[in-house]
Amino acid sequence: MVSMESSKSEPQNLPISAKKSPTAMTKKGVYVAISYMACAVLLVIFNKAALSSYEFPCANVITLFQMLSSSLILYALRRWKVIFFTVQDSNIVVKHTTNLVPFKTVLHCTPVALSYLLYMLVSMESIRGISVPMYTTLRRTSVVFTMMAEYFLARKKYSSHVVACVGIIMLGAFVAGARDLSFDYYSYTIVFVSNITTAIYLACICSIGESSGLNSFGLMWCNGIICTPILLLWTAYRGDLEATRNFPYLYTPGFQAVIFLSCALAFLLNYSVFLNTTINSALTQTVCGNLKDLFTVGFGWIVFRELPFDLLNIVGQFLSFLGSCLYAYCKLKGI
Repeated sequence: MVSMESSKSEPQNLPISAKKSPTAMTKKGVYVAISYMACAVLLVIFNKAALSSYEFPCANVITLFQMLSSSLILYALRRWKVIFFTVQDSNIVVKHTTNLVPFKTVLHCTPVALSYLLYMLVSMESIRGISVPMYTTLRRTSVVFTMMAEYFLARKKYSSHVVACVGIIMLGAFVAGARDLSFDYYSYTIVFVSNITTAIYLACICSIGESSGLNSFGLMWCNGIICTPILLLWTAYRGDLEATRNFPYLYTPGFQAVIFLSCALAFLLNYSVFLNTTINSALTQTVCGNLKDLFTVGFGWIVFRELPFDLLNIVGQFLSFLGSCLYAYCKLKGI
């Protein structure tokens, strides 16, 4: 969680409209994109520490902790008037500090929250039964799903330069996984479903954000209060809560520090996803995800030695990286 930057003096007016023609990326947009990638890589590290180093068996419980902590932080910051949940409140002096988000608005944001929950659950399952190179190959096709989702949901079009950059990313992804094209119906289907849910989630942020009247904090709040009860019931039904209670390292300082940092980074990551999607675009968010994957894979090669050295895979990773850099250049130049 899915994964905050905020001023402690005056709440910022957070942009929520994504229905805009291609323009040059601002300095703020660049900083937001870099912040997202940094949070994403660090979150992977701490999640890996919890799931691998401590062998914690319940990934969904970590997600539940992240959602709960995010909702509590948002509630506290809103009560203390450090942040607001609506654009209107961000521009005026608010007298009623107890107002959160009207129930009607929460219902309006339900598609965003449900698509987010589905995206998280499917993403957890998508890594099973498939090798890392092929997983990376299939996941990077999400840029195409995102472009399609944005077109149908927000009628957003991209220039031929952007389409060409996405094509290079796709080519690099295919080359990177070309040595591992063993076909598995279930694994392939789950990964493609994960791509679709990712695209729908990002496009929903763009299409519903403006009409909801909420800023990034408000959208995050709706995500938390809708998804947390559902995930709590799901983990209880699966027996994950009982397994967590019996986990031998649950009360050790090291494990608790890892979970605390994971929750904090998830909070920052969620906010940076909203900001990157709204200030830049859903496609920019997806391409930043590709760059983040490249850094994560490189970290795995250098530190964890998780991937064997393969020249074809490196060539493919380089092509994907090149395509992402060209896309960033197009955004910076507004072409």
